[in-house]
Amino acid sequence: MAQLSDDCFAFGGPIMSVDEAVGLITSRVSAIADIETAALVDADGRVLAHDVAAPLPLPPFTNSAVDGYAVGNADLPQDTEQAFPLDGRIQAGGLAQAPLKSGHTARIFTGAPMPPGAETVFMQEDVRIDEAGKVVLPPGLKSGANVRPAGEDVPQGDIALRAGQRLRPQHVALAAAFGLTKLEMVRRIRVAVFSTGDELASPGEPRAASQLFDSNRFMLMAMLRRLGCEVSDLGILRDERASLANGLKQVAGSHDLILTTGGVSTGEEDHVKAAVESIGSLVLWRMAIKPGRPVAMGIIEGTPLIGLPGNPVASFVTFVHVVRPTVLALAGSLPEPLLPIPVRAAFSYKKKIGRREYVRASLRRGEDGALEAVKFPREGAGLLSSLVETDGLIELGEDITRVEPGEGVGFLPYAYLL
Repeated sequence: MAQLSDDCFAFGGPIMSVDEAVGLITSRVSAIADIETAALVDADGRVLAHDVAAPLPLPPFTNSAVDGYAVGNADLPQDTEQAFPLDGRIQAGGLAQAPLKSGHTARIFTGAPMPPGAETVFMQEDVRIDEAGKVVLPPGLKSGANVRPAGEDVPQGDIALRAGQRLRPQHVALAAAFGLTKLEMVRRIRVAVFSTGDELASPGEPRAASQLFDSNRFMLMAMLRRLGCEVSDLGILRDERASLANGLKQVAGSHDLILTTGGVSTGEEDHVKAAVESIGSLVLWRMAIKPGRPVAMGIIEGTPLIGLPGNPVASFVTFVHVVRPTVLALAGSLPEPLLPIPVRAAFSYKKKIGRREYVRASLRRGEDGALEAVKFPREGAGLLSSLVETDGLIELGEDITRVEPGEGVGFLPYAYLL
């Protein structure tokens, strides 16, 4: 089972920067060692356990890249067009009946194997058929044009997929091109998800006048599944220390990570810290990030716990910067740094120095065609609409104190964050 050493959380001093926090957790989390065989159709989003060497070259045979006419390099017209008698027709999935004769051309289609004796293909739109039915080829085409050599994409034996890669549809496509039906994958990370607070009701259940429907839990479970996790929905834990402690302890041994939302601040009714300390160890990890900051991290019977803020935008942002790298580290994934896209600000903004801030924004094209970021008009960390009605987050580093229209800023699209 994955474990964190207790000294990982022996930090109680000044507020940590985002990079310090991420570096600490990713360096101290041990990747799980369990490996399982997964069907190719279920491999998307999961982490590959072993390198995959190409069992055959891609493409496996030399073929035409276009619909056209194949000739041998010795017959390429040099200074003037030249007419060739037609010698055969080769479709994709078919084979040439015989080697191409010198001085002849063969009709060939995209993906069809090149016949012996042919090395170049003329595109059909560049040729014409004369009155005698011969194929007239123009001069000037380079030898080997419009041909895909065997192994051009991936030579046989090359490492095509690397251990630690979190597979995406393009990786699945490459494995399928090799004829693979199964892959050795790291077992899915098992995450137990709780919400905390008497003020919450689950969707579908009765809601008191003073309660809100729980949205964070469903958002976090969706984000975890996009990271390839196996998620246990454990509902809402009420604001009572013993109940919280009991609920967290029950799931620790059967999960790789416990994730909670709400109850991690320093108010009198925020009981997560005390509950965890009664059954494990926890230090309230104050991270220099907005929205966010109150993020609790600890260990319960060897299982790491992360407690995110209750405001949905803060929960979303801290998930991206704390939970995401934790899950990837537990799965032994290769690093997946979040590299902001440069865009132009179409807003003014002030912030405190020493804190990283994330501004919700939409993209548009400026009059000159450049991408501009337009800030969401309201600030609140509880505004779910601000996540729905924008395209991503503007990342403002710790040393930035002001942004003016026209300045360059970094943009993280939501689709890029998971």
